[in-house]
Amino acid sequence: MDALELLLTRQSTPRLTTPAPSQLQLQHILDAATRAPDHAGLTPWEFIIAEGDGLTRLGNIFVGALKEKGADADLLTKASNMPLRAPMVITVVAKVKEHPKVPALEQHLAAGCAVMAMQQAAFAQGLGGIWRTGELAFDANVHQSLGLTTSDQIVGFLYLGTPAIDAPTKALKDGMSFARYL
Repeated sequence: MDALELLLTRQSTPRLTTPAPSQLQLQHILDAATRAPDHAGLTPWEFIIAEGDGLTRLGNIFVGALKEKGADADLLTKASNMPLRAPMVITVVAKVKEHPKVPALEQHLAAGCAVMAMQQAAFAQGLGGIWRTGELAFDANVHQSLGLTTSDQIVGFLYLGTPAIDAPTKALKDGMSFARYL
């Protein structure tokens, strides 16, 4: 698959199964992330990888955060199982650094670009993935449990694995319909 085809056919793969990315595939995924636009070379990101028992630990973190909010048993069960929907979940964190020319928003965008690059690298290697967020990405208890600081922000949970089914290709939207000239 060439680069343009990869970009024009990208779509999420919500149904994932084993195997997870191999060590070499994961290395390529993480290396692709570091190629994201990065004003001033701040590398404003961290990648927290969960697989195997780590998926259960991540589920326990989700459950603990929701218990603090008084969630019911059904929601706690769902939260416990969320990371188990893929053999690997990478929590991508924007690690904002004070800089006179690079505002926090730009650093969040850089971390977001890293997620997109990671997902594209997974697809290029025959893997599947889906980028999820949701309320737990913004939960202070989740942040604390992951050892994040108050200036850190989770920009996504990247679920990775082998596609369980061939997802139908979505129709390409006409990019020009969203553009205008000055």
